[in-house]
Amino acid sequence: MARLSNACACGSGKAYTGCCGRYLDSGEHAPTAEALMRSRYTAYTLGREDYLLATWHASTRPLSLGLAEDIPAKWLGLEVRRHEQRDADRAIVEFVARHKVQGRAHRLHETSRFVREAGRWFYVDGDVA
Repeated sequence: MARLSNACACGSGKAYTGCCGRYLDSGEHAPTAEALMRSRYTAYTLGREDYLLATWHASTRPLSLGLAEDIPAKWLGLEVRRHEQRDADRAIVEFVARHKVQGRAHRLHETSRFVREAGRWFYVDGDVA
């Protein structure tokens, strides 16, 4: 379900293949916590549960997300409010993701925690505002 030349869903303004597609489809690892968070948002827009679970830290990773069973969401946009590098291997990213489910608008405002292990970033958890 790759978007060959379309703009990436993460809002970077880049083409999918040169942005989050590198991580979702080509196996590259996101170089920063913000890049990982953007690619995870894009994975949600594409229903890529495999990628979401693979980039979730083992200490907090659920067994599944059940995306295939959920009522489909129409993702409307992502706003990254801040990316803060706490130290070499810990970072936070605050974002707002907007989507609709059955015509009803939703907004997720979260400050997410990320860790880097062996050079690879993982989502740990987040606080919803």
